[in-house]
Amino acid sequence: MKVRFILGALAVASMLTITPELDAQAIGLPMMSKATIECVACHKKESAALYEQWGDSMHYQANIGCFECHAAEADDVDAFRHYDETIAVIVSPKDCARCHSREVEEFASSHHAKAGRILGSLDNVLAEVVEGNHSLVTDGFPDGASPAAVSGCWQCHGTEVKVLAGGKLDPATWPNTGIGRLNPDGSEGSCSACHSRHTFSVAVARRPENCGKCHMGPDHPQLEIYEESKHGVAFHANEDKMALDSAKWIVGEDYTAAPTCATCHMSATKNQMVTHDVGLRISWNNRPKVSVRPEVADAKMGLPGADVPWQVRRHNMQDVCLNCHNITWVENFYIQYDALVNLYNEKFGKPGLALYNAAKPLLRPVPFSNKIDFIWFELWHHEGRRARHGASMMGPDYTHWHGTYDLGKNFYSEYIPELEELVEDNIHSDDAEKVAAAENLRQVIDDVLHTPDHKWYLGLMDPDEAARRAKAAEEFKARYAK
Repeated sequence: MKVRFILGALAVASMLTITPELDAQAIGLPMMSKATIECVACHKKESAALYEQWGDSMHYQANIGCFECHAAEADDVDAFRHYDETIAVIVSPKDCARCHSREVEEFASSHHAKAGRILGSLDNVLAEVVEGNHSLVTDGFPDGASPAAVSGCWQCHGTEVKVLAGGKLDPATWPNTGIGRLNPDGSEGSCSACHSRHTFSVAVARRPENCGKCHMGPDHPQLEIYEESKHGVAFHANEDKMALDSAKWIVGEDYTAAPTCATCHMSATKNQMVTHDVGLRISWNNRPKVSVRPEVADAKMGLPGADVPWQVRRHNMQDVCLNCHNITWVENFYIQYDALVNLYNEKFGKPGLALYNAAKPLLRPVPFSNKIDFIWFELWHHEGRRARHGASMMGPDYTHWHGTYDLGKNFYSEYIPELEELVEDNIHSDDAEKVAAAENLRQVIDDVLHTPDHKWYLGLMDPDEAARRAKAAEEFKARYAK
């Protein structure tokens, strides 16, 4: 389904990228512009692979070429003269919005577009100080930047792209397709983070591996969880049935074999349009120390999603699920999922945070200069997230062995002993404030461990629970003893 929209006066000028934003979604030009033809004549020889990729794209079929995307105004920060034209290397969401205004507006309202705000956060302390140093010296960073941050954090989250004289881009900040990139024109984000240039293939954007560039690893292993899940298994067994390159891609109509990340979080259903705000179908934000509803997180970041309650978002996701599952299945899944999130929040998240806050007066003030800083960070940032994300995507191994098991093991074998050691190291101090803080921490530890969730650790398991455990053990032996 290839539709061409003839842009009357615009076609005459053949200068799409320097016209005001269009109300309608532009789809093409009646002919290729003279400037693009001149670009292609050279790049066909000098950048053969890029030329071939572009030639395989919908942009090519719509006569949108090099100049339509890369043209710049003379006063743009990153503009430079290239032969007889003024261009810029970076194609930002602001540039893409000239034809794809609705998509960019949705994207700008999402957490993806704000991913660059990690700069200066606790995570960056790790990459810039604990793991790294200032050994990467460039014109844009005369005092140096951390290679760990440049090649790690910034490549997923994005960074501020620094422009040098003549429109050149500082090598510490470019190349960079971080999804929350801070662009010279003031826009946030990178469309090419998902829509890989220069083909901008919709099939690539719909594949789960596309999201896996960032959504993988010890702290948010969504790709690995997907691969483990029945959804991932079904996808890889049925890739040839997925119609990934179809212009119309509605679950339940154009494909039924499996969902991908895009299916659930972005793509069209019979009742919903495609959305580039990936948070509008998510009913828990499992990123923080304690899970919150997404509208809470959106309000904190000043996003319009603050006005979209989690119940609406859940309804949106259930609309996706119901294409393959019945209502009882879907509702029961969410009961299981909510129970796991609440388990984490109440048993580990909230108590763990209260314990850490009580310990702070006894710690060295420098972040990550204390063993317990790392223990607590990994409890919520790694193990706690894995458990919550595993449950959200039906990955049982990540929910349990990489999630709640690691969480429980390290809470009881690392976190509590380290807190108790802090108490012992300070309870007899000559500093009255430290003594008071140690006494308070001891009381908080005692309060937490005497709750129903944790009193087993003290040998105070409820008698009824102890009897249930004994009965289960006997039944296990009887079942498998033969």
